[in-house]
Amino acid sequence: EGMPQTLSSTSMFTPCGFSPHLHTSKDDEQGGLIFQDGNLTSASLDALIQHLIPTTDYYPEKAYIFTFLLSSRLFIEPHELLSRVCHKCIEQQRLDDPVLDKARIRKFGPKILQLLTEWTETFPYDFQEERMIGHLKDMIHRIAPCDEAYWKKMNQLLQTLNQKLATLSHGQEGIVKISAAVSDKLVAFKSKPPSIQREILSVCSDPYTLAQQLTHVELERLSHIGPEEFVQAFVHKDPLDGTKTCFSEQKKTSNLEAYVKWFNRLCYLVATEICMPAKKKQRAQVIEFFIDVARECFNIGNFNSLMAIISGMNMSPVSRLKKTWSKVKTAKFFILEHQMDPTGNFYNYRTALRGAAHRSLTAHSNREKIVIPFFSLLIKDIYFLNEGCANRLPNGHVNFEKFLELAKQVGEFITWKQVECPFEQDPNIIHYLHTAPIFTEDGLYLASYESESPENQTEKDRWKSLRSTILGKT
Repeated sequence: EGMPQTLSSTSMFTPCGFSPHLHTSKDDEQGGLIFQDGNLTSASLDALIQHLIPTTDYYPEKAYIFTFLLSSRLFIEPHELLSRVCHKCIEQQRLDDPVLDKARIRKFGPKILQLLTEWTETFPYDFQEERMIGHLKDMIHRIAPCDEAYWKKMNQLLQTLNQKLATLSHGQEGIVKISAAVSDKLVAFKSKPPSIQREILSVCSDPYTLAQQLTHVELERLSHIGPEEFVQAFVHKDPLDGTKTCFSEQKKTSNLEAYVKWFNRLCYLVATEICMPAKKKQRAQVIEFFIDVARECFNIGNFNSLMAIISGMNMSPVSRLKKTWSKVKTAKFFILEHQMDPTGNFYNYRTALRGAAHRSLTAHSNREKIVIPFFSLLIKDIYFLNEGCANRLPNGHVNFEKFLELAKQVGEFITWKQVECPFEQDPNIIHYLHTAPIFTEDGLYLASYESESPENQTEKDRWKSLRSTILGKT
């Protein structure tokens, strides 16, 4: 009856101080859970697991569930955690008794189902493991005799989970295919034929359209990143467990890595498109086009593509093209560069990001909800948070305060990645973005020297050696 409502995803992931009134049972005062100003700050792993487990009259707060499931994997593997949760439920609700207390289990049943539902929805990748599904099924077999409806609930849960995992693995395969196609085509640019490939402007000449298609790619790739990947990237040995590293066999961060690769590809694609044209006027035109695309990305809230475009323009093979740049109206470019300026720990960008995040919270349309953060900076922030605080306190307690902060950063990201892309997809442009050949760094330098001759001896020597290695010319 008193079932917790499933909140909207936004409220789900904003850890707000845990209300103190839930924590008055004897256990908590015996040092199981330590609170400060009503916020849980530290506890033993056992106490935290106990705090996750629903009873007939208790259900953990949504923010606690997310924070603990996210961070627990630093101390215990998910299948082991679920196993312990199930065993404790069996014990506490006496689910092994030959005769079950039906009234009691009807109060408990909906709550354990709700917990399992939240776990499968937020961390679906945990359930790629057979053992996890085994624990789910065992739990349902124990409580279902008390209420037919539980079977239905559980079937729904498993169906939804299977669909989600199928979509995710389909997406992963797609990403793998694309990456493979690209590396086959990395052109070590063979001198300048009139056009080595279609160039971007022949595929899409409208900056607004290209910015929208880039946003499609970004949101598609973000949708595959599980929140746990941020934590798994930092899994070290747990000092209290001398035997093994958690996850020694499975560092599941492939989606996160694929996303970083996409950023690098976009940088190189921008640089390639600029260095390719033989004529200075055309190169200047491409630069101006990308400045406009970057500006549209900024307006949309797509900071990751924006940063990739700026980084591509700032690569030395591009920035050394002084004659080309002299033909470009650079004022717009300097405004964008200023936005993404790294000084003050990216102060300007962080201000813009907060503005976009605020707009997203009050948005009425998906169009206004879009926030795509500059991803490598997000990872760096999480990395420093992780390095800066210990996972455990000297007394062996889990440093829960740290994980609240971690959950806040990852949780915000989860909210953003759930936005449906409001723009119509253009398969032609998206295919080009993923498969257009790009130069290697050497290829870029050679193209750059072929466009505007070397200025000094160092550049001349480099040009000479690139001509011989890439073009086979002396």
